[in-house]
Amino acid sequence: MAAVPPTPTPTTGQPHDVDIRLHLLGGFRLTHGDTPVSVPRGLQRIIALIGLRPGATRTHLAGLLWPEATEERALSSLRTALWRLRQDPYCPLTTAADTVRLDPLVRVDVDLLVDTAGRVRDGHAPGDAPEALAAGRHDLLPGWYDDWVLADRERLRQLRLHMLEQVAGQHLAAGRHGEALEAALEAMAAEPLRETPHRLVVRIHLAEGNAFEAVHAYYVYRDLLLRELRLEPSPAMSALLAETLDPIRRASRPTSEPRRHMVTRAASSGPMTMRHRTDPGR
Repeated sequence: MAAVPPTPTPTTGQPHDVDIRLHLLGGFRLTHGDTPVSVPRGLQRIIALIGLRPGATRTHLAGLLWPEATEERALSSLRTALWRLRQDPYCPLTTAADTVRLDPLVRVDVDLLVDTAGRVRDGHAPGDAPEALAAGRHDLLPGWYDDWVLADRERLRQLRLHMLEQVAGQHLAAGRHGEALEAALEAMAAEPLRETPHRLVVRIHLAEGNAFEAVHAYYVYRDLLLRELRLEPSPAMSALLAETLDPIRRASRPTSEPRRHMVTRAASSGPMTMRHRTDPGR
């Protein structure tokens, strides 16, 4: 790995006032201050996995990184890689017994998403709303197809979707409709076919008294669902607009009531006419 050499402190050998960041969302990037650090792809995998599995045992890490190798060979490859990483101060490691983790100096962007989602789950409003909405906007390590990457990518995607929906629900309950709509639309952009954010958008419009916007949002989602999956929105979503949509549906329903009255009258008058014609007394 290469970057502009930092000035080490006399006691620890680590850079003074260092700002080391590991970016895994949207692609692998390791930065030292404002300087990007060039990392070989093989070491990228190891750094990324350690960042995602803090405190994992060497055996666990080796098994994920080299699943096709024997345990002995995988552990040997891991030892070599860790030795290479220890020679470089740009991504310091901490080892204890059989576990390996990144040094606390290294800030990982995934941790921001996880911490923010945890605070929202516990009922606390995020301290920085725009940062919370942006957290996790990009997928984890796009273009990587290791099994552990795919599993964590989906885990983080679902974590962010639920976080955004909870943020929208909290704002809606507090009457902050603009903030609620922003969070719901952010979740909708992340997964357009997911019903929950669309349902939130309908609820927000109804809470504001915007019936037209609510109906429009419902039919936009209904058309999308029919086109992509040949499905209808759930009864729970349709029930949100039942009072608003029922009059519209009744008004647009074709009626054959006049024709039924005509047929009934004709049916009732027909036999009478026949009786009049065949009545011998007439």
